Amino acid sequence: MSSLVYVRLIGSTAGTLLQLFWMVVILGYRRQRNFERVFFLLSLALFFFYSGSLLALNSQIFYSEPPALLTAFAKTLLCAGLCFLPPLLIHLHLEYSQTRGMLQGGTLKRTLLIAAYAPALYFLLRAYPLLANSPGFDFLVPGNALGRGYGAWLALAMLISAGWEIRFQLKATDQAQSFFHSLLAAVFAIGAALTIQLHVVSGGLPRNLSDVASTALALLAILPSAVLIYLVQRYNFLQIGRQKNLMYAVSVTFLALLYLALVRRVSTWLAPEIPPEASAAVLLFVLVIFIEPMQRMLGRRLQETAQRETDRMQRLMAEIQQQARQGNEPTLARFLETRLQATFELAAVRVTFQKEGQIGEHHREFAKQHGLGEPSYGKPKVVLSVGKVAEPFLIGGNVVGIVRVQPHGSALSGETRAALEFLCEQLLGALDLCRLIAEKVRLERELAERERLALLGQMAASISHNLKNPLGSIKTILQVQMENPELPESLRGETRIVLDEIGRLSSKLNQLLRFSRPAVRGGSVEGSCDAAAVVEEVAGVLRHEAERRGVALELQLCTSGTRTAAAYDAVNDIVSNLLVNALEATPHGGHVNVAAAAKNGSCVLTVEDSGPGISPDAREKLLQPFFTTKTQGTGLGLAIVARRVAEFGGEMEWDSPVSDGRGTRFEVRLPMERRTEQ
Repeated sequence: MSSLVYVRLIGSTAGTLLQLFWMVVILGYRRQRNFERVFFLLSLALFFFYSGSLLALNSQIFYSEPPALLTAFAKTLLCAGLCFLPPLLIHLHLEYSQTRGMLQGGTLKRTLLIAAYAPALYFLLRAYPLLANSPGFDFLVPGNALGRGYGAWLALAMLISAGWEIRFQLKATDQAQSFFHSLLAAVFAIGAALTIQLHVVSGGLPRNLSDVASTALALLAILPSAVLIYLVQRYNFLQIGRQKNLMYAVSVTFLALLYLALVRRVSTWLAPEIPPEASAAVLLFVLVIFIEPMQRMLGRRLQETAQRETDRMQRLMAEIQQQARQGNEPTLARFLETRLQATFELAAVRVTFQKEGQIGEHHREFAKQHGLGEPSYGKPKVVLSVGKVAEPFLIGGNVVGIVRVQPHGSALSGETRAALEFLCEQLLGALDLCRLIAEKVRLERELAERERLALLGQMAASISHNLKNPLGSIKTILQVQMENPELPESLRGETRIVLDEIGRLSSKLNQLLRFSRPAVRGGSVEGSCDAAAVVEEVAGVLRHEAERRGVALELQLCTSGTRTAAAYDAVNDIVSNLLVNALEATPHGGHVNVAAAAKNGSCVLTVEDSGPGISPDAREKLLQPFFTTKTQGTGLGLAIVARRVAEFGGEMEWDSPVSDGRGTRFEVRLPMERRTEQ
């Protein structure tokens, strides 16, 4: 038996194990992409080719006349692999180019795939029956049996693949990618040249040189398959590198299988001199010599890996702590999602924070649907969850945060999970720091606001003293003049205008005084009222103004259950300011809707208008004191509303535009009145 056959035997064994390795890795990875599916099918086609070659060569070695069934089975494997190899090469490059954004899916892709797979059907339906019935079959050059048409088809597929690889190499983002695509381009170019020489031109080489060329062509796929293992492990190609547990397990298993195959081959070669059992035992026990060096090597490797991961986590935590010092919880969550996804190369990340013990009805409903008990309470913690970020998950009890991660494959590797769990433990401190700084900033702003309002109050009191008294005297004198029957009509009209302006000026002074009073937060202000009754009263006062402006004022009031813990004057200020703003913003012929109702344990007040809406420039400044878009406004109306809502622990939201690019809706939620049991 020639040495070339031994090379084919060893190469076919390595090729079979390599393709089986990739099939197991892709199945264990289970990423839902067409690229991985086509890669699996390509590995399967190469596995059929190498396993068929291995089976045929072994049958020729061990049998003087190989069994017909065994030969037919080997032919079937070889032909299945060869027929699907060209279209799968083209399909794989189309899918990869689509993942890189170099090709858009659609009619062009479907046309190329139909053109690629059509010859496979021809060779399966026409060429294989002829091949199965032919008495002679050269297993060293199996492609010859399919004819020159197959050779041209395979060479064309390799040339197209080489062209794609050159494009990928030019657009590579790092040196490792550039190297791998250059290697594949060279492999496909060499493969195309060998295919043309062996299967298209045919007969231009001596027999011994032709056998060498056919062996090189058959074993050409082994090199990129082996190099890809290193690149996946070292540079995380295809995002499989993070699945190190899977890579290690499959690698060790197939190395063991490869070594056992080597033991069997060597035992067969040495059989004339040494009994196969003895040579196999020696080769198996010789591994003991390598145990201590391997232990030292693995120890160093594990120590380096642990130190590298520790350094990476420390750098990441430093970045997280720096971000936490901004005191913005939503920004911290978005930063974590971006950094964790990039650092651990995950498909998606979702970070959710909440206050301790904050459990809503949806949490209880989720627990009921999934057979979970009530959320537990204890030491606050941030937990890790693995799954699709769009799926619902339970958060409550002592859980103040959850990091939901979605890996590219079916599961997280052991070291990635350990790193993320360690990170979750550290996140609790970062979250506390963020909330403490946010509270500190809030208190500082509140203190600055109180100081500013105290100064404003002094100024307002001075203005009130210096202006209201003279205004009152002027108003009294003018009212007396209005009662004089001898006052000319021309002066009577002008006097009425002056009185209206004095009333408007007094109203502005009163508004300024109300805003200058310090806010009392947390609902400590005593008093309660029926919000629906207050809305009806304010609407009655302003209905004449609405009619004057040609605006339809509509009320939707709940007849019961709208007693709120807020005081009457606070609710009056809230409703009157919102309603005045709505009337002033609504053009003639528009409408304003005011509603009061009990909802989810709160009293909800809603004011909606059909005006032009709030401009984008005014959104951020809308609630700031003294900001106004009106020519005669003070800019205190909405600031007073926000102040009054905060006094009683309520919430205010607004939305603009509401529909068809127009309208504004303000919604105020106030706490309900607490009923004391007798």
